[in-house]
Amino acid sequence: MSRFAAKTEVPVEKSRMEIETTVRRYGADGFQSGWNEEKASVQFRCKGRVVRFVMTLPRRDDKAFTTFTRGDGFVTHRRTPASAAALWEQACRQKWRALLLLVKANLEAVDAGIETFEEAFFANIVMPDGRTVYESHRAAVALAYEKSVETPLLGR
Repeated sequence: MSRFAAKTEVPVEKSRMEIETTVRRYGADGFQSGWNEEKASVQFRCKGRVVRFVMTLPRRDDKAFTTFTRGDGFVTHRRTPASAAALWEQACRQKWRALLLLVKANLEAVDAGIETFEEAFFANIVMPDGRTVYESHRAAVALAYEKSVETPLLGR
């Protein structure tokens, strides 16, 4: 399966900056971003709501970056540290481009009147307790699906 922006050369910093510029253009009045070895996040305030996206970053030591097979596929070889780092950086660039696409698509859907702001960003709206709507309600949704009968595809 192909991945969006799998071969992008756009640096992570530029994608993060594009997200900030985009949310500002659509009316955001606050923006934050941060990262550690495992996750990266962006958060912005727009239309009276705080929205947060947190994405898991690829692990530098993931075998997809550090090893490869060739020929019959049975012999595993180690990549050079530089080669592994380049593959990891590519994976990080791809994730940031995908996040930019998601944010732009949601904001454009709101601007076009397809959805309200809250509909488009519902799962990622930050509640007063600091958790997103998704974090607050994921267990209840899972339980409802576990105990409920099948829901019609096109609603009721």
